[in-house]
Amino acid sequence: MQGENSDQKPRGNLYVVATPIGNLEDLTLRALRILKEVPFIACEDTRQTKKLLNRYKLRKYLISYFQPKERQKIPRIINLLKDGKDVALVSDAGTPGLSDPGYPLIREAIIQGIRIIPIPGASAVTAALSAAGLPTHRFLFLGFPSPKKEATKKLLSSLINEEATLVVYLPFRKLYSFLKLVQQTLGNRQVVIAKEMTKIYEEFLRGATDELIEKLEGRILKGEATILIEGTHKKAQN
Repeated sequence: MQGENSDQKPRGNLYVVATPIGNLEDLTLRALRILKEVPFIACEDTRQTKKLLNRYKLRKYLISYFQPKERQKIPRIINLLKDGKDVALVSDAGTPGLSDPGYPLIREAIIQGIRIIPIPGASAVTAALSAAGLPTHRFLFLGFPSPKKEATKKLLSSLINEEATLVVYLPFRKLYSFLKLVQQTLGNRQVVIAKEMTKIYEEFLRGATDELIEKLEGRILKGEATILIEGTHKKAQN
């Protein structure tokens, strides 16, 4: 009888919670409620998550869950969920799983029959697209390109006929060389650079590839940016 009751114990929910990409006021009311209610939060960087929790006067038990060691933490998180404990999954900024740790845990939770509940909110992809001024009816998210130049060049070359707006995450220190690759492979297209979104120094740089290369030459930039590249224009049929 004891084993039967144990098997029937309800499992916890895994909440995939989007957090602000800069301005802490962008946390949704629902996300705030979930973070208040769950006993455990699996987070990419405990230091970053503590900043958010301190802003809203929350004290929670944090489980460090980061690449490349996230798989080591999965059994512990899954056991908590199986034991009936709710867990919120957050990344440093934005929506977990989009170029952030999350996919391996979510996949394993699904395999184990655990309910996954998305708590939508901030995302650098959608924020950049909404203000870029490039077509948004179709876009292709590429995440962080390979650190190897030839691999990135090969990727861009494979997309020369892609009509969708291309979206890339990139450290600023690599921005100048990346734009040079875009010009070499895709030509002189319209590009939008979204930097420091929702923060004090938010800025959108717009222009053709050659214009932005000239503007950025010699500049020392820090942090990460979201880069949007216009797709190819479909040729008119005769």
